[in-house]
Amino acid sequence: MDVDVEKKVEQMVSHMMLDMGVPAHLKGYRYVRTAVLMAEEDMKVVGSVTKLLYPEIAKLYNTTDGKVERAIRNAIEISWERGNKETFEYLFGYCAESGQGRPTNSEYIAAIADVIRMQKNSKKWEKE
Repeated sequence: MDVDVEKKVEQMVSHMMLDMGVPAHLKGYRYVRTAVLMAEEDMKVVGSVTKLLYPEIAKLYNTTDGKVERAIRNAIEISWERGNKETFEYLFGYCAESGQGRPTNSEYIAAIADVIRMQKNSKKWEKE
């Protein structure tokens, strides 16, 4: 991937995660960010988070699969409580006030990756 495109994608992911209320100081922030970037490249990883995604992230950050999963879940829980409700409604079609539970780790990662991929493929992307 082109370095400028890669940098732009990383900025989009970071901006979206901050808008969703994921504090940047959490380990889960780095793990979710990495997971979204991996999913944006290849959505197959979202279909197998325990076998592909968590082990790969754990290897990158020299930790365990379980710690990666827990940190991601924690980051999502915090963002679900503090984040921009309109963003959640846009991404998942529901919000915290509706009484529905928070999205799963794979739903959360897949939704962000999908939005990034759609924006990247849009005509607007080419003009920027």
